[in-house]
Order: sequence, then structure tokens, then C-alpha cells
Amino acid sequence: MPDAYQVMLDAELSKAFDVWSGYLDADTGEDPQVRARLRSTWERARAAAAEGDLVSARAAVTDLYDEAREARLPWAPALPRPREADEQARDYAKDELREALPPPVRDALGIIAISLSVTARRLQSLPGLDCGTRQDILYITARARMALDLAHPRAARRELERLKVIARRWSTEP
Repeated sequence: MPDAYQVMLDAELSKAFDVWSGYLDADTGEDPQVRARLRSTWERARAAAAEGDLVSARAAVTDLYDEAREARLPWAPALPRPREADEQARDYAKDELREALPPPVRDALGIIAISLSVTARRLQSLPGLDCGTRQDILYITARARMALDLAHPRAARRELERLKVIARRWSTEP
């Protein structure tokens, strides 16, 4: 079975390459010298990734965001917030993981993801939940999503069961 974490890291890098490629190919009318430096940094990142030097590739991608921010380029990609970055990486990684994982594992992960989504949404919509319980729901849901990202159905099921305990306590589940 593939290393799901590595698949996610590769997906983050692929997403960044695509975002910056689209930006650099667009004619935004911004400072050509700054854009040339950004293109050079992007090419350095791509070359490092092609050589398998993912640490240098990720550092160069970070440099892209920093350079664009410092140059105050209004149309340049902004560094996504952590949740947004994770969602985008999951979107990129899902196809690769689907191809690499055995069908029973893929199916189990899909079933857990649906159940997790429904259970968490139902719990979050309950009136009268105290702050501590809401925090528990968010925490457990995040742990389950992380387990799903890492293609670990047993850990995801365990977290889903923890959510179901809360649901039973609040009488939202038969």
C-alpha cells in the first residue's frame, strides 16, 4: 500500500505548481521583472521536484508566495489557509490514492467519510450544545479526517465511534 502521507505531500506540491503556472501564464500587467523572478523561482521548484529534491521544491514554492507578497502583486496567488490547503491537497490526492489503494480500502474510506460527514453535521446543528461538546466534535472530526487522509480506516472508524458516543449522549442517533 502506498504511503498516503507522501501522496498528500506530493499533491500539495502539484497543486502549488498548477496554481503558479496558471498565474505566470496569465497576462496580469504586473511588473515584468518581478514576474520574471517568480518564473525563475517556479522553474527552480519544478526542477528540484523532478530531481526528487522535494525539500528544495517546497522551499522554492514558499519563496514564491513570499516574493509575491513582498512585491504586493494584487493578482498573485495568496498562500491558502491551512484548512483550504488541506482541502485542495485532498482534492488533488484523491485520484492518486484511489488508483493506488485496494478497492476494499477505498470503499471503507468512502463509507466512513460519508458517515462522518452526516454525523458531524447532525451533531453541530443541535441546539443547546455546550462549548466543550462542540470543541470535542470538531476535534474528533478533525482526527477522523486526518485518518481518512492517511488512508487508515481503522483509526477513522475509531474516531467515528467516538462521535457516535456523543450522538447517543445527545439522543440524535437511534
